Amino acid sequence: MKLTINTDERITETEIIVNCNRMSNDIEKLIHAIRMFEMKFTGRKDGQQYFIDIANIIYIESTDKRTFIYTSKDVYESSFKLYELEEKLAAQNFLRASKNCLFNLNHIQALKSDLEQRLLLTMEGGIKIIVSRQYSSAVKAKLEEHHGQ
Repeated sequence: MKLTINTDERITETEIIVNCNRMSNDIEKLIHAIRMFEMKFTGRKDGQQYFIDIANIIYIESTDKRTFIYTSKDVYESSFKLYELEEKLAAQNFLRASKNCLFNLNHIQALKSDLEQRLLLTMEGGIKIIVSRQYSSAVKAKLEEHHGQ
């Protein structure tokens, strides 16, 4: 792969052009990563609204009819329901871990299977997420696809 970067002070908007002879999984992953980089959600914390880059989201959890977005540094409350966020993030490497949790594949550091067919994910910052039996096979398949194993 060849990478060319042109800098010019007269340019007012960054443009990314991908030239290829065919679409491959690697190119699709690159495009998803670029789109993820520029996508943002809003979240509330301490009475203020914040813009959150989705690339920084480790996981999203719904508790007591409230939805929380977790990054490595902060926790924000979202006005969206978990299923709404799942729809918005479907193409951005977010998967269900359980009926009340989504996680970002890009933040997994380690995973371990247990005897009950669940998965234990260790995320950045040592955060532990349990993937229920219902979602574990889909997560394993996506991880194999994502990491080319």
